[in-house]
Amino acid sequence: MKSNRLTIMVLLAMVLGVVVGYLVHANAASPEAAKEIASYLGILTDVFLRMIKMIIAPLVFATLVAGLANMGDAQSVGRVGGRALGWFIGASVCSLFLGLFFANVLKPGYGLHVELPTSAEGLGLKTSALNFKDFITHVFPKNIFEAMAANEVLQILVFALFFGIALGYLNHQKKHMLVDLMEETSHVMLRVTEYVMRFAPLGVFGSVAGTIATHGLGMLLVFGKFLLGFYIALAALWVLLIGAGYLVLGKDVFRLLSLIRGPVLVGFFTASSESTLPKLMEQLEKFGIKPRITGFVLPLGYSFNLDGSMIYTTFLAIFIAQAYGIEMSLAAQFTMLAVLMISSKGIAGVPRASLVVVAAVLPMFGLPEAGILLILGIDHFLDMGRTLTNVLGNAIATAVVAKWEGDEGDEPASDDAALPLAQASHA
Repeated sequence: MKSNRLTIMVLLAMVLGVVVGYLVHANAASPEAAKEIASYLGILTDVFLRMIKMIIAPLVFATLVAGLANMGDAQSVGRVGGRALGWFIGASVCSLFLGLFFANVLKPGYGLHVELPTSAEGLGLKTSALNFKDFITHVFPKNIFEAMAANEVLQILVFALFFGIALGYLNHQKKHMLVDLMEETSHVMLRVTEYVMRFAPLGVFGSVAGTIATHGLGMLLVFGKFLLGFYIALAALWVLLIGAGYLVLGKDVFRLLSLIRGPVLVGFFTASSESTLPKLMEQLEKFGIKPRITGFVLPLGYSFNLDGSMIYTTFLAIFIAQAYGIEMSLAAQFTMLAVLMISSKGIAGVPRASLVVVAAVLPMFGLPEAGILLILGIDHFLDMGRTLTNVLGNAIATAVVAKWEGDEGDEPASDDAALPLAQASHA
């Protein structure tokens, strides 16, 4: 099967990337030389991510417009969106609580004998960009072509909503022509996705080799306690998400996990959610979900359902408090959780989003934002886990909403596709 071959190639690329990165780091004349070599290795990742980005806008727009035009009315759209947002909010709250819980239980910041900086100079995080007003206005595009050029998925989704619903109200021949055009465009883009994903192992190799070449494997040992604690928290969240999916999907959730393992691995090793979107849409359709659900819920989830980023914000905030020896009451921690819940909704449109959110919230609770400097060196390895979790959470969310809608596909998307969604058993 094609998905198996992709998974094997990605894993081999990861192993080779670790070996090459270690050799470069160990034999480079200086850290600067290693960094320069890493920059050349990073070309492979940059090229792969650029090819992914060229696919996203036409794929999301065409799939969503075609789906909405066939959905019938705005009421159906509202129902699907309401169910999706309900799941997203529930998952976000659980993620934040888990981050808080494991940070207090594992105490990754206690006993950290590091001279902490007194200023946050050099962070390069524009926390001023993170406010409710800017987030709301950013959702709505002022120019759809500008939004597509910048791959602003949420803005594309908003325009596609208006365009698709308006198209659905038309009843003449031109409507059918436009809908057919959109459907054919989405099929073509999925084929392009298949071609682009053949370069995924090269992108993974460049990303892993470049990171190891720059920082070395020793970085992982120095911050081993934090890394281990964070991935334990992530593992608990994975179990929770899969368990919640099992309650709705039954055993089909394991078939879903099998289908999405390729995109999940690519997202993990490249630390980029964008790298997974086109292939994930394709795999969800193979699972049996109709394009109109996939094209609507998945892009929405990439903006509002970032489970991995959520758990990271509370885990990191408590870690910084522990590292500085600042005691936070349980009430203060829960208040921080509520603030992070609200502020993180603009997380997708901000570079290094999770760090920006944490940096913006820390001063509200008397915590120095300069504490973020402690983990900047390993943030790439943390981002890998965040990305994997975001992809997993959005895949399960899309499948759950499709089940609630009773939207099983009528036929597989390809020869290696699994059977359509089975009917959930009655409680």
